[in-house]
Formats: sequence, structure tokens, C-alpha cells
Amino acid sequence: MPSNLPLAGKTIILTGSNKTNTIAPFIEAKGGQVKIFPLLEIQEVVTEQDQQRLAACQEYDWLIFTSQNAVSAFVAKLNRHGFDEADFPCNIAVVGEKTADSLQQHGFSIHFMPSVYSADIFVQEFTGKGRMLFLRGSLAKPTITVGTGAEEWTVYETVPSVAHIEALQEALVAETEPIVVFASPSAVDTYAAEIVPHLDWRFVKFATIGHVTTEALARYGVTPVVQPRHYTMKAVIEQIILEEARS
Repeated sequence: MPSNLPLAGKTIILTGSNKTNTIAPFIEAKGGQVKIFPLLEIQEVVTEQDQQRLAACQEYDWLIFTSQNAVSAFVAKLNRHGFDEADFPCNIAVVGEKTADSLQQHGFSIHFMPSVYSADIFVQEFTGKGRMLFLRGSLAKPTITVGTGAEEWTVYETVPSVAHIEALQEALVAETEPIVVFASPSAVDTYAAEIVPHLDWRFVKFATIGHVTTEALARYGVTPVVQPRHYTMKAVIEQIILEEARS
């Protein structure tokens, strides 16, 4: 690997789900080493009411998605019960280009996306009318629901994963100034519970996606070295490159 690449000699540790870990080839192309230790598991919530709820979705004016995980769970339900995108004439609103891309790959059109990929900005800019449904995860904050009046359907749940804790701790000790990337407050809390009792915050650098994740770190008295304006994993890595160039 050429030593003049911007992330040469740097180790980036990813702690999110498979959706966020797709950034690994980009990091490697920039010369960085990638280590993946998921601190969360995403599980679709499956119930006997899924088919009925899918049919009811056709009556909404807007479906709202704020994560790729919600898209994956929704599409899994469509496939299981014989629905497709043509069955849903409603408008689609999303938070984030990756969420939009996931829906478009399954034939859905996007009718609204906020200028900043944040639920707070979404509710400020969204002007949709009519009946709305927010397809959410189990840990989603009430921002969308309160700000839009949308009804809710929890289609996936996020649970802590400790399967990689020992390997993560070993990597943090072995690497020189690794940068740990958090994509959600839940990952921050799992790290705090499982890693910090053995390795203090001050020995590691952190990067975050979004102000909510940054606020989760702040509750532990920690400030990330990077939190880009755009709430995407690629933006995090690009900001890390900029910070490394300045140092």
C-alpha cells in the first residue's frame, strides 16, 4: 500500500451494523486499515399483523423512513407477503441519501429529503400533508412522530452485541491511535458499558455521525475528533482525512 495515501498508517474501527460497514472499501482505497467490531445487532420485528399492516400502508399519504434498517425490514415484509412497490401509491420521505438509495433500489420514488440528514431538520423542513406513517426502529426518538403527527410502526429492533467486545478491546490496545467510529447513541452506550471499565475514554480517538451520537458521547464527557456536517459514513471518513492532513 503506497505510503502517500491520506489514511496510510491509520486504523479505523467501525462499530455499527452491516449497513454502515459498507464504507470499508473506501477506507482501504485511501490507505487505511479497517477493523469491524459491531456493537449492535439489528433484527426485524415480525408479527402476525404484518400482512394486515402492509395492506394498511396503502392508505397513507406519506411513508417516512429514517434508516436503511427500516427499509430492509419493510422490504423483507413485502417479499414475505407478496407485495411490491406498485402496491404503494403514497409519497415517500426519508432522512439520508443511503436510505433513499435503498428504497430506490427497490423501485420506490423519493418525494422529500431534508437538507441535513437529521430528524430535527426533517421536521423543520417537511411540509407534507395528510395521513403519515413512520417506519421506525425500537430505539428511535419521538422527534418525527411529535414533529409531524405521524403514526408509528416499529419494524426492527436494535439490541446490544457483546460478541466482539474482547477482540475490540485487544485491537484498541494493540493499535497506535485508532479512531473508533460511532453511528448511533446505542453503540456509544454499549462501548461505555463494556469497554470503558477496562480502557478509559482518553486513550482512544472517536468520530461520530450526527449530533445525537455526539450528544451521547458528551454525556460521558467525551468530544469526538470528527463530526461532519453531513450525516453519512463517507463524510466521516472524508473529515478524518482532512483532520489528518492538518495535523
